[in-house]
Amino acid sequence: MSQNDFLRELCSWSADEKIDPQHAILLVGVPADTDVAFIEDTVQTVKVFGRVRARATKEGTVPGTILVLCECREKICPAQVPYEVLPSSGETWEIVVIKDEDPNMNAFSGRLAQFLNREGKNITDLQSLINPLVSNVTSPETIIRAIGELLEKTKPTSDGQAYRRLRIFSGLEPTPVGEENSENWLEQARLMISESDCSAKEKRKRIVESLKGPALEVIKAVRANNTDATALEYIEALESAFSTSESGEDLYFAFRLLRQEPGEALSDFLRRQERSLTLVIKRGGLTPQRADRARVEQLLRGAIESDLMLLKLRLHERKENPPTFLRLLNEIREEEENEAARRKLGVSVKDKTVKDRGKGSLSNRDNLKVDAKELRLQLGSTSLSQPSERDYVKSKTEVRPSDNPLNAEVLALKAQVEQLQKQLSVLSVGTSSPNTQEFLVSRGSVAPIRSAGKSSDGFFCYNCGGDGHIASKCEHAANSGLVIQKLLQLLRKSKEKKTRFRTKRYRCREE
Repeated sequence: MSQNDFLRELCSWSADEKIDPQHAILLVGVPADTDVAFIEDTVQTVKVFGRVRARATKEGTVPGTILVLCECREKICPAQVPYEVLPSSGETWEIVVIKDEDPNMNAFSGRLAQFLNREGKNITDLQSLINPLVSNVTSPETIIRAIGELLEKTKPTSDGQAYRRLRIFSGLEPTPVGEENSENWLEQARLMISESDCSAKEKRKRIVESLKGPALEVIKAVRANNTDATALEYIEALESAFSTSESGEDLYFAFRLLRQEPGEALSDFLRRQERSLTLVIKRGGLTPQRADRARVEQLLRGAIESDLMLLKLRLHERKENPPTFLRLLNEIREEEENEAARRKLGVSVKDKTVKDRGKGSLSNRDNLKVDAKELRLQLGSTSLSQPSERDYVKSKTEVRPSDNPLNAEVLALKAQVEQLQKQLSVLSVGTSSPNTQEFLVSRGSVAPIRSAGKSSDGFFCYNCGGDGHIASKCEHAANSGLVIQKLLQLLRKSKEKKTRFRTKRYRCREE
């Protein structure tokens, strides 16, 4: 074995025997039959070791020899230790001790030196980089800060710190203003006991300071019987005194009788149902494993105002694998929001449609007024009497009744326009003499003008716009757009006829 192998053997062996490497000695080449006392006396001849004791032996590399591990009192200085010792028997023993530099470290140091030479650096530059890191890690400020953070994490919560007090509870019925009812107060008190990390004494104090009246008298009676009563025993006493006395079965029947009230949202009904179901489970009327199924069944039975929403949620198909309360509540709220959005969108579209129809009716009414005014002017120029106010009122009474005043006015204007058109047609026929007609025929310019009374163009229903019947006997749906369109066509035809008639009269006069 080489020297490095003996050094590694010494390090591992001393660690196994729990010997300080600075006090360990390895003897190599000791005869196997050598006495232990003789070995110790021989090694003690080296004064730097002081008192020496042999701790263990192993078989050596050479047959008939052993390796001896010794421990000395004095700390070994490798520079003062000889390489071997000469016993009285005449055979030399090799001495192996831990050097100041480990062989592995020497190899690493060589590689590090080569790396620094290639980079143009030296050991001083390397130390300047290492020292700030070490000083930052081991500085007193860092240690103090770390200890402070550790103490802050392990520090118990102070009982005197600020906290939100429970609301006042007296147990009176009906519940006074500013107080909590028994169910809500007991639920908050239980949460405080289970979630707060304060001491038991502080929990009792918080409960007592929120009580008054009959509730405080109950706690006084509990403390008189047991001065060491816990906060949970306080809650149980108050629950037995002021909570409902119904059994779990009675509460379960009451839960099954719950119904959705008119105007109540399905999510509100579910929350009201959940409060009753929680009390049923607490009193033993139903096992927690059956709570989800019972919740869905009662929702299907009691939600009489939301049948369509229940169909959308497909709760009938999900009874075998019912959702939890939070998941069901989330689904219902999402469906309610979607329904509200659809309802709002539908109202907006309907309002816009009504406004557009109103604008169209106003435009048609204005057009009819203009046309009626032009017809009156045309009739006035021919010295024919205009329709009287009584005729206008009569035309309004002849049209079909309508709930909308605007529609009634439009229909009345339609009737007035029709009457004016008839008078204009009669006027056109009356003013054209037989001589003029014969003259026109003889000239071959145009055909004789036919009487407008026999024309069927203006005979149609003023309700649906169809031909062959009148509005009073109409059985079809109202179609104001078609009626207005036909009236405007008649008005344009009337204007064209009058223009042609005036042109003919002017030509006749010139001739």
